[in-house]
Amino acid sequence: MKSLVIAEKPSVARDIARVLHCGQKGNGCLEGNRYVVTWALGHLVTLADPEEYDKKYTKWEMSTLPMIPKEMKLVVIRQTSKQYQAVKTQLGRKDVQEVIIATDAGREGELVARWILEKANCQKPLKRLWISSVTDKAIREGFSNLRDGKEYLPLYGAAVARAEADWLVGINGTRALTCKYNAQLSCGRVQTPTLAMVAKREEEIRSFQPKEYYGLAVYAGGVKWNWQDNKSKNFRTFKKEQVLQIEKEANGKVLRIVQVEKKDKKSYAPGLYDLTTLQREANQRYGLSAKETLNIMQRLYENHKVLTYPRTDSRYIGKDIVPTIKERLQACGIGPYRKLAGSLAAKQIRVNGSFVDDKKVSDHHAIIPTEQFVQLDHMSSEERKIYDMVVRRFLSVLCPPFEYEQVTMEAEVAGHRFLAKGKIVKNQGWKMAYEQELEEEAEDEEIRDQILPPRKVGEELSVDRIDFTSGKTKPPARFNEASLLAAMENPVRFMQTKDAQAAKMLGETGGLGTVATRADIIEKLFHSFLMEKRGQEIYLTSKARQLLELVPEDLKKPELTADWEMKLSHIAKGKMKKEVFLKSIRGYTKEIVQEIKDGDGTFRHDNLTNKICPNCGKRLLAVNGKNSKMLVCQDRECGYRETVSRTTNARCPRCHKRMELYVKGKEETFICVCGYKEKLSSFQARREKEGAGVTKKDVQRYLNQQKKETQEPVNNAFAQALAGIKLEQ
Repeated sequence: MKSLVIAEKPSVARDIARVLHCGQKGNGCLEGNRYVVTWALGHLVTLADPEEYDKKYTKWEMSTLPMIPKEMKLVVIRQTSKQYQAVKTQLGRKDVQEVIIATDAGREGELVARWILEKANCQKPLKRLWISSVTDKAIREGFSNLRDGKEYLPLYGAAVARAEADWLVGINGTRALTCKYNAQLSCGRVQTPTLAMVAKREEEIRSFQPKEYYGLAVYAGGVKWNWQDNKSKNFRTFKKEQVLQIEKEANGKVLRIVQVEKKDKKSYAPGLYDLTTLQREANQRYGLSAKETLNIMQRLYENHKVLTYPRTDSRYIGKDIVPTIKERLQACGIGPYRKLAGSLAAKQIRVNGSFVDDKKVSDHHAIIPTEQFVQLDHMSSEERKIYDMVVRRFLSVLCPPFEYEQVTMEAEVAGHRFLAKGKIVKNQGWKMAYEQELEEEAEDEEIRDQILPPRKVGEELSVDRIDFTSGKTKPPARFNEASLLAAMENPVRFMQTKDAQAAKMLGETGGLGTVATRADIIEKLFHSFLMEKRGQEIYLTSKARQLLELVPEDLKKPELTADWEMKLSHIAKGKMKKEVFLKSIRGYTKEIVQEIKDGDGTFRHDNLTNKICPNCGKRLLAVNGKNSKMLVCQDRECGYRETVSRTTNARCPRCHKRMELYVKGKEETFICVCGYKEKLSSFQARREKEGAGVTKKDVQRYLNQQKKETQEPVNNAFAQALAGIKLEQ
């Protein structure tokens, strides 16, 4: 008898099959003596569309809402039905006695496998493979410690509850808004509060009134001394007259040092990465979107097998991982990491509660390197960047703290207080892991560390010059993808109520959405033309602003999704039944549909063009996608769209800014904001002349060829010619 293993993706299935010695190819499976390994392609089964319940739902009409089926149906996704049939065939085999679920170890991974089993009506015994990396070692250990599938029934219940609740609220709310206002409008318990946060930030920027502030700096003894207010301890004030008076009094006076304070200080390495923190920092450093970072991480996890499971919300590792640290250091100790990783591996590994804590590890620990040997030359540029970030963070937490002496000197000029600060490094500690200094947010913009000469209390110095400084307060910064991810993770300040319990709940549930869904939510808001990018900054569209006026107030609050996630967490832990949760969701669905029906708002397209849709004859809408400008049909059922232009990586030869590629006439044309224009064929000819177009693979191929040639005899051709000559004895 055999065990059937269901993996989430073909790449993972191949790795498992190799470890389990399943080399015989079958119909959508790989088979061995004891195991048969098959795979899904993400979800193969999903919740049925409304029209599957009743034909009246085929037409979008307000009179048919709300749509609340007594029992939710499952359907096979048409595009991947062939693979579903292959899995179903394996499930029905008489020689398969048990099923091992080997999909991603999380709520959504559980749902992928369980829905397949439910649709195929499979009642065979279940076991669960629960691993955080797909290295050969992790797979072998996982199969020697398989868990009973019954342990994960509550997790499956939470996954079903989440899916059905999103279907009920999302589809009913979206249909109600679309029917009521005759426009393509959508809502959801995560995307709508996310939009509301962006709207609130834009309102803060619009209503912001800049105020002018003033400060004073004196230069004496080769040091810059900043004035500090005796009462407020601030380094700037809004009172111009006060600063001008101090400047007048200090003019021509001497500076007397009244205090020199030296303190030994330590700073510890930042915590290990969870997915959201990694996405945020990758956006800040490299401009990668949240979705791009997740896709890169997935490749490093599945294909290269050099990093652990990416969809984690923990920044800690468990005590069970500690014995594997040396092996991980040896695996990643190559190239730029060889020296530090080698020195750490040679010593006794020191761990502490800043990154090892079993209580703070949820389904998966923080993202760290695996024990798999690394080949950096097999990675793309983007993969190298993300891998570099994770490895350096891993190395840094294993290093001692950064130690320095903080020197603060206080002086007086004409009875007024002036300060200067400096830092003397004693031990680089964890900063050795970074080639460049990590950017740290200064506590105070006006007073920065400088190199201070040794000074004694009572010393008097002549003032070389006095600088009167001024500036204006700045409004809050617009969201970019990094800051929006941070706000989604911690949306407490955007709550409309000051309910401490709700705030605590938001903190415990990890904010809006999950680490696995936030990137998709942001992408969806761009693709549905509710948000647009200008440079790196995110702006709301007119469609989004109008939508927020029309959706039910409750859907805009972060508290709603926090409440859901808390209840789903209780279901996953067996503390709550999913039926109780879904009963409340059905009631809530009826409420929001009625609220939309009773609404008296209006929606107006302010982006209509004079261009006509070739399919239905209605006027097209001009919209900005994430990286393109498009024309889309205003009729939801028509769905016509065409690309007008898209932002490219091609640089303008004049101003070196990125150019847009416009689809005009027979040939596409590059147009820059500076006015430069160039046809695609001319651009390609120019780049070829400049020697562009050589890929990294071409370079690698050339280097390998050179290496091969250096290993061959110098007179290789001559030697081959002589080898063919036969000399008579």
